[in-house]
Amino acid sequence: MMVNIYSSYSSIKKTAENSIVNQNIETAKKIAASLDTETYKKFLENPVKSKEYDVIQRYLEDAKEKNGSLHVYTLLVNNPNVTRAMIVALQDSEQEFPIGGICTIPKEQVVKAYNGKTFSTDIIQDPIYGEYLTVGVPIKDQKDEIIGYLGIDISPDTINNVSKKALKSSISAFIFSGLFVILMLAAFFVLQKWYTRELKKEVGDTEDTYQFELQSLISSVQSLRHDYSNHIQVLHGLLKLGLMDKANDYIAMLTKEVHLIQSINLNVSNPGLSVLLQTKKLAAQNHNIDIQFDVIDNEYRKIASTDLIKVLSNLIDNAMDATIELPEQQRKMSITCKADAKTYIFEVCNTGYPINDKVKEQIFKRGFSTKKAQKGKIRGQGLFIVKEVVNRYGGEISIQSNKNETIARVKIPIKQITTKRTDKQ
Repeated sequence: MMVNIYSSYSSIKKTAENSIVNQNIETAKKIAASLDTETYKKFLENPVKSKEYDVIQRYLEDAKEKNGSLHVYTLLVNNPNVTRAMIVALQDSEQEFPIGGICTIPKEQVVKAYNGKTFSTDIIQDPIYGEYLTVGVPIKDQKDEIIGYLGIDISPDTINNVSKKALKSSISAFIFSGLFVILMLAAFFVLQKWYTRELKKEVGDTEDTYQFELQSLISSVQSLRHDYSNHIQVLHGLLKLGLMDKANDYIAMLTKEVHLIQSINLNVSNPGLSVLLQTKKLAAQNHNIDIQFDVIDNEYRKIASTDLIKVLSNLIDNAMDATIELPEQQRKMSITCKADAKTYIFEVCNTGYPINDKVKEQIFKRGFSTKKAQKGKIRGQGLFIVKEVVNRYGGEISIQSNKNETIARVKIPIKQITTKRTDKQ
């Protein structure tokens, strides 16, 4: 828009200049057509101040006054490099120009005149006569032969006055364009501020999510360290008492438990998902939950990692909280992550007490929770967050529950993500 405004400004000035040039070319043609060519030809035979010189000069001075020109003069163009002024009508305050004096017309225009063409110049910087723009037309005799050129110098003030009038008539368009630019800039800064705020919020949510998972991982490691210390103390006590059989039985039990808590080996391309599943596996093992995974190798690139973590971490945490209410031998969970050409499917299945229909109707509302309130801990946010994320991606979430298991299933259409989530990719 700024370039457009500048282009319009330059175009108006150039149009005004061209208009003045064309107008003065027409004026020059009329002056040249009315010039007494026979008298001028006599002057050219003997180019000195004479009766013929005075006649032509008075005619040029009269034309200059009538048309408001800066200078009006005749030119001799017998050389493709320079032109010479023969008879010149100057301003009263200016010194007389010598007959045959070299003009400051640029060579490009001199060549045009030498070839018999009309010409016009850009603004010329003359060290003696100042700034002016020149037009020239051929002077033809009665036989239609070119005997010279008639030149008119135009003051830049004339062009500027016309330009000002043209610009003044276009001032409303410039104001509108300027206001439009200001509005565009204001809109840009507002959008940039909004985007920065949203980005900070997104980064904050991401950091909170990963901080929570990291704290869970640290707690799990600390728990393992604590258990390890207790096991060492028991073994030390049994060996000290000489109870070798008891010690061997205890080691066998620990070996079996170590096999149960060995790390899962998942071929997961998405780093965030890989870390989440490893963390949840360790947390489940600390609660003696038998957890299984069915995760296909997919980067899940069509959904933001932060949103993927929000959905799965909340579903897994809810499932884990429900499972640990059961006796240890009944605690089971399974996590499924699948994808095809059209849909992502995420499932979290757990054993636990069934969820009745009345609770299902309320379960996705903010603040609703079946868990007991704890000081300093906000309840009823997890499934609300999951629902909000799923809706944003145009997906769906369902809860199926019976006396044997509860299944939370999320389906997210990939095509829908491509169109609605471009800003998150």
